[in-house]
Amino acid sequence: MDAVEVSGVAIGVTRFSVSVDPVLLGDFDETISEIGYSRSTAIQVAMRDFLTEHKWSKEEEGVMAGAITMIYDHHVKGLGNMLTGIQHDFLDIISSTIHVHLEHDSCLEILAVKGDIKRIKELTQSLRVSRGVKQLKFSMLRI
Repeated sequence: MDAVEVSGVAIGVTRFSVSVDPVLLGDFDETISEIGYSRSTAIQVAMRDFLTEHKWSKEEEGVMAGAITMIYDHHVKGLGNMLTGIQHDFLDIISSTIHVHLEHDSCLEILAVKGDIKRIKELTQSLRVSRGVKQLKFSMLRI
C-alpha cells in the first residue's frame, strides 16, 4: 500500500528500492538480525537518526538536548585549561561532563547539554576549533 495524504498526514507506507553493495547489505542484515530488527524497521530508525542529526545544523531557534563527545590530545599546551574555560562560558547549557583517560595522549570528554540551539552551536564550534581536539561529534535529541 502506498502512502495516502489525509489532511496533511501520510497514511500507509511507501515502498522503494535501494542499490547497495552486497557486502554492506550482508553486514547490515547480520547486525539487524542480532538486535531483532526487520530491514524496514532498521532503515526507518536510520533515516530518523540521519534526519535528526543533520536538521539541528539548520535550526536557528528552539531548545535541544544532546551530548557533545570529543577526543583530544591532553599534551597540547594549554588545551585542558582552554577547554575548561570554554565550558565555564557555557554553564547555562552544560548539565554534566564526563572525562575519560583513553591512552597516554588521548582523553575523551562527553558534555551533556540542554538549552538554546544557538548556544549549543556556539559551544560546539568553540570546542571544535580548539587546537588539539582530534574529533568532535554532537548527538542531538529534540525535546
